[in-house]
Amino acid sequence: MSNTVEIKVPDIGDFKEVEVIEVLVAPGDTIKAEQSLITVESDKASMEIPSSQGGVVKSVKVKVGDKVAMGSVVLELEAGDAAATSNAATAAEAPKAQAAAAPAAPKAEAPAPAAAPAQGGGEAEVTVPDIGDFKEVEVIEVMVAVGDTIKAEQSLVTVESDKASMEIPASQGGVVKSIKVKVGDKVSKGSVLLVVEGGGAAPAAAPKADSAAAAKAEAAPAQASASKAEAAPAQAAQAASRPAAALEASALKPGQLPHASPSVRKFARELGVDLARVKGSGPKDRITQDDVRNFVKQALAGGVSAAAGAPAAAGGGLSVLPWPQVDFAKFGPVEAKPLSRIKKISGANLHRNWVMIPHVTNNDEADITDLEALRVTLNKENEKAGIKVTMLAFLIKGVVAALKKFPEFNASLDGDNLVLKQYYHIGFAADTPNGLVVPVIRDADKKGVFDIAKETSELAKKARDGKLSPAEMQGGCFSISSLGGIGGTHFTPIINAPEVAILGVSRSDRKPVWNGSEFVPRLILPLSLSYDHRVIDGAAAARFNAYLGALLADFRRIAL
Repeated sequence: MSNTVEIKVPDIGDFKEVEVIEVLVAPGDTIKAEQSLITVESDKASMEIPSSQGGVVKSVKVKVGDKVAMGSVVLELEAGDAAATSNAATAAEAPKAQAAAAPAAPKAEAPAPAAAPAQGGGEAEVTVPDIGDFKEVEVIEVMVAVGDTIKAEQSLVTVESDKASMEIPASQGGVVKSIKVKVGDKVSKGSVLLVVEGGGAAPAAAPKADSAAAAKAEAAPAQASASKAEAAPAQAAQAASRPAAALEASALKPGQLPHASPSVRKFARELGVDLARVKGSGPKDRITQDDVRNFVKQALAGGVSAAAGAPAAAGGGLSVLPWPQVDFAKFGPVEAKPLSRIKKISGANLHRNWVMIPHVTNNDEADITDLEALRVTLNKENEKAGIKVTMLAFLIKGVVAALKKFPEFNASLDGDNLVLKQYYHIGFAADTPNGLVVPVIRDADKKGVFDIAKETSELAKKARDGKLSPAEMQGGCFSISSLGGIGGTHFTPIINAPEVAILGVSRSDRKPVWNGSEFVPRLILPLSLSYDHRVIDGAAAARFNAYLGALLADFRRIAL
């Protein structure tokens, strides 16, 4: 039994109405508690409104451009029994929890820690006032310099949480003697920002939110990354796995930072894009996700001098001819069909991965004659149970065993460090009407073949129905892309960053195999292993593929 509940806008401070600038979910999506639903913007800040509980989105009640306030219905959610039972308690706590999750608009009456008043032109410390329940927020912009004369309520720094950005104002005026923070530092309530001399103390003030409507847009996190890269040259190597670390933000004056919501800035950071170089197409020149995607396409086509990852950081860039502009209609009838949302998102990610990761593919074959016979037998014996064992389930078990023997394949590159994982979450490419998605089987080492077969079937169905949640596509250690019975002999699958390898599986076929005295027909499965050559060398890849092939040829080895 399930029931429908309304998810409403929580307490967002003293603002009566804010504008919806982005809708992050759609009907049919499965969401979790605290997952962001919409991005709203006032004349002071942009913030994301999270859900007070999880469930399946039944209908969305707002659209881009709508005005909402506290209590406005954002969407209708179909919650299960557990969610419905706790709904009353969750709703009661929602205003408090959501206000904490979106601290960009703290209430004006929130008391700020008073700075020590300047007596007779003496020095006083200016500290961070109450910024809600967040322990630490990151400084993404310092708006003053030593020697500047500032006034009370003048913005000093811009800070950002994972939900919103805000400006911290001065509690008093004076001359800046020293600055105690820099871009990238973490601060919290009471942290000292700077020391001023002279001037008088101002009344207690709450942080003034980012003035997006006045073109005081939020700072791109790439600035913090760029500053860190300058301060620590060793971090430059991180560009290979974390492109944003190698970006150089443009020299911008305070108040001239990119105008984008927190979710767009996060998206840009993942693609390694400097938002200062992106032209916004939204209202008030706001940068949207489509603007970021188009920028990446132009950069990769050589149309923009983009700071996108290690090549740009090294000064090489992408020196290619501009993308051809062709009027296809002059050659015959055409039809323009927009890309699906999945293809837009995955396309940008795949493009980044192909450019940033040095791919090498090892091709091999596995004799699965006996394994296929075992699979057919198991399906006949368990026909009444309704569980159909697929070759993918055996592949996942085989891959886990190979990962245990070759741990560098179960890793991620983090700068100069290789993060070796002690868990085995295996992703598999699922074909849907809108494009490929990659659900993840968690803790595959602790599950049997039947359990894996059942879970892959369920996840594949959810993928086709468009009901996969983001959590079900995260945390993968290694991916498998299987073309199954579609066709092909070998191919080069693109690595799913931040993983370091992916296995491509093509259609099995009967081939004559020499057994020492005669040729006999055997069922042969092609294996294509793409690997990150920064982490894995050719010999290790060949051993991995050969070991996996041996496991599939004699599945009893799994027990050894």
